[in-house]
Amino acid sequence: METPRVTLLAVSLKMYLPYEETIVWLKAVRNAWRSLPAHTAARIRLVILPTYVALPDARQILEGTGIEWGAQDLSWEDMGPLTGEVSPLDLVQVGCTFAETGHSERRTLLGETDHTVLRKNEAAMRNGLTPILCVGDARAGSSEAALEECKRQLTHTLPYREQARGSLVIAYEPIWAIGAAEPAPPGHITSVCQGLREWMPVAFPFLTVQIIYGGSAGPGLITRIGDNCDGLFLGRYAHDVTALKNIIREAAKLG
Repeated sequence: METPRVTLLAVSLKMYLPYEETIVWLKAVRNAWRSLPAHTAARIRLVILPTYVALPDARQILEGTGIEWGAQDLSWEDMGPLTGEVSPLDLVQVGCTFAETGHSERRTLLGETDHTVLRKNEAAMRNGLTPILCVGDARAGSSEAALEECKRQLTHTLPYREQARGSLVIAYEPIWAIGAAEPAPPGHITSVCQGLREWMPVAFPFLTVQIIYGGSAGPGLITRIGDNCDGLFLGRYAHDVTALKNIIREAAKLG
């Protein structure tokens, strides 16, 4: 009997919701999740990335529900004189299973380089965290050019193939689609994701990889791209819990 597809839906709150609103949102998501039929929830892996200060609360609210949580960033070191940074050890101790790396905002606004992202991926992997590694093209163009740029970024931000072990989520996020009125065209998304799906086992054979799409992803998109990628990286549309619940229902119908 064929194993049912499980779709990965990750949600980043970025810095949109203040702390108290985040707590309200987390509880609303928990309640919405519990209201889903068991067969629907069984086909979804839901991951929430709140701000650092809300991570202990996320653990308290979400533990035991099946929803996972993670961080929007992490330090490249486990311990040391790094003022303001957050250790991957701390993330593990508050129950995180994921850590986002490489987002274009951190590159553009905070000057992170490929080497910085590489070190953060290494830190995540050695501590048992799954990186959600963001890659993407800066300007709209062909899917072939986008795929080559994603390959270049992955080659420079992942450990050498023998050292790259464990699990990885690649979030294809074309920079030109982030915050836009519409996501990238479905054909473009599927072409890039399929290209990465074929290339990764050859380039990084010791990694277990899932490939998701982010960039103005919202209701209706997962139906249009279907089985061509493993899920979505959701932003502002998922801040509306009703919209998030609708996306979950759409994703549960795939496969």
